[in-house]
Amino acid sequence: MNKIKILQLFITSALLILVSTACTSSQKIKNMQLVDEVNLDRFLGKWYEIARFPHSFEKGLVGVTATYEQMEKGKIKVINQGYKDSLDGDLKTAIGKAKLAKSGNPAHLKVSFFWIFYADYLILELGDNYDYALIGSTSDKYLWILSRTPQLDDNTYTMLVQKAKDRGYDVDKLSLVPQKEPEK
Repeated sequence: MNKIKILQLFITSALLILVSTACTSSQKIKNMQLVDEVNLDRFLGKWYEIARFPHSFEKGLVGVTATYEQMEKGKIKVINQGYKDSLDGDLKTAIGKAKLAKSGNPAHLKVSFFWIFYADYLILELGDNYDYALIGSTSDKYLWILSRTPQLDDNTYTMLVQKAKDRGYDVDKLSLVPQKEPEK
């Protein structure tokens, strides 16, 4: 085979992989049963991370918060902060951005903390008063329980864990995140 045919075969294979991955992601999102309605203006603001699946980018972080701020052109600034190893540890901050996914569904965002690489951010459950949220992804490796307050009542927490379990998440992997009380 000449070099041009090999290159064409490589490009065709890469495109097929991308298309099949996109279709698989779309199907997973459809099966995730996102919340029906989200007012992004109400979703903005500070959220406390109550529980999460462990992953490398938050390893050793406690007192974690996520703050969402409106930017120009419909984008959202994402500020994740947490304390290293203890609530008195060094404050670590990661700043990213989010945007609506191509579907236009406000319960499906794309979030990026690194250049042009975006990951799915799916709002699976949301309190009527925007006081708690269950956040997932197209991968079953990512799950967060968020609250507007540093603690979440046991009944709400148990309900969110059950909703995650009903969606096929291995809730035994959830780790509670120690939180500071908010400054007054």
